[in-house]
Amino acid sequence: MSKEERRKKAGAHHSVAERQSRSGGPRVTGLIVDELGKALATVLKLDGPADVLMSRFFRLNHKLGSRDRSIIAEAIFFTLRHLSTIAWQMKPIVPARAPRLTAMVALARIYGRDALDERTVGNDAGPLDNILRSKPENATPFVQSELPYWLYERLNEQFGDEAPALFESMKEGAPLDLRVNLLKAKREEVIAELTEHGVQALPTPMSPDGIRLLTKPGLTSWPIYREGKIDVQDEGSQLIARLVQPKRGEMVCDFCAGAGGKTLALGALMRSTGRLYAFDVNEKRLSGLTPRMRRAGLSNVHPIAIKTERDTRVKRLTGKFDRVLVDAPCSGTGTLRRNPDLRWRMNEEELARINSIQANVLESASRLVKSGGRLVYATCSLLEVENQRVVEAFLSKHPEYEIMDATDVLAKQGVNLPECAKAHAPYFVMAPHQSGTDGFFGAVLVKKEMRQS
Repeated sequence: MSKEERRKKAGAHHSVAERQSRSGGPRVTGLIVDELGKALATVLKLDGPADVLMSRFFRLNHKLGSRDRSIIAEAIFFTLRHLSTIAWQMKPIVPARAPRLTAMVALARIYGRDALDERTVGNDAGPLDNILRSKPENATPFVQSELPYWLYERLNEQFGDEAPALFESMKEGAPLDLRVNLLKAKREEVIAELTEHGVQALPTPMSPDGIRLLTKPGLTSWPIYREGKIDVQDEGSQLIARLVQPKRGEMVCDFCAGAGGKTLALGALMRSTGRLYAFDVNEKRLSGLTPRMRRAGLSNVHPIAIKTERDTRVKRLTGKFDRVLVDAPCSGTGTLRRNPDLRWRMNEEELARINSIQANVLESASRLVKSGGRLVYATCSLLEVENQRVVEAFLSKHPEYEIMDATDVLAKQGVNLPECAKAHAPYFVMAPHQSGTDGFFGAVLVKKEMRQS
């Protein structure tokens, strides 16, 4: 399973908790409290991705049934999404140092205090009830944002009056979006097939290839997935591929391909013609692309692991490409609905380190573009320092490039962005509270035609 697919699966948990909470929720057993406490003791160390740590925990814990696992997973993601207010309620107790008590606080907030019987709570009844008397809505706006202060401050400055709505949206779970593989199916056919199986599915409002599911089925075991007719991909990510707008028979490069979600989208838009190079410095992550491209029916993709962005294999292709996508390494602040732990693991020092890499990667990738070719810089970050500022710095050094209006690029493909997105022109900017997608940024740059003397 790719990282993007794990994110989608992780994002599914929140909506289940909300449904159960509204219906009164389940009775929470002592086993669930104890095992959730053990899981939080590991996850709250924040020394690795929560979905990976959770998978390891469940793999080693065979005594838990599917219902127990579901409740525990719900509560872990709820805790990570609401860790700031939980810590505020528990103060001076530190959640990571009292994982069992933290587990009960989270479960009580999801399902109600009555879901925890007195035998399960035991001697913690007094402390738990005292903690729950502190209502999160009485905390400061910073605490209620559920963000570290450095990130709260930056996003407040950027989004101004819209910041509270953004913060609220990042506490929610993300929808499950699919991209229809146009080589193998049409969107209407896939929606009809999903509907026959009782899955509520709607066309995405912007992406012509997208489907949004109103439920969270285990799609990876279904024939429709195994046959390569669909792939899991956020609508905003699908539109990044549309910014590249690759043509049949062209030379195209996905410079930071990762597990290859956008590579597959590009390959489908090219109708599996031309040559599509997928570069990445992480050989293990890139190796996952091969089975995915076979399932998708793509024969034009060439995955290549490189040592650095200045690898000799990259230099040999200088000036050869019609289109280059730089899906740059970033803070991932646009994906906090799916990766709630990331807000607590990221810091300003790491942001500065990534920021320098972004400039270097864009610089190196730009050399691959031929005269008249297109260069797209993209991130899944909400921060201007990783987005507009990087592009502005690049353009100041490279007069041979000029920026295109991303809104126009998409409009010519039948994609009509909402007015809130058009306001960011010439850039492509998606934010969860505005578009319902993950947070994405894109800039479309064109290398000017060389004039013959």
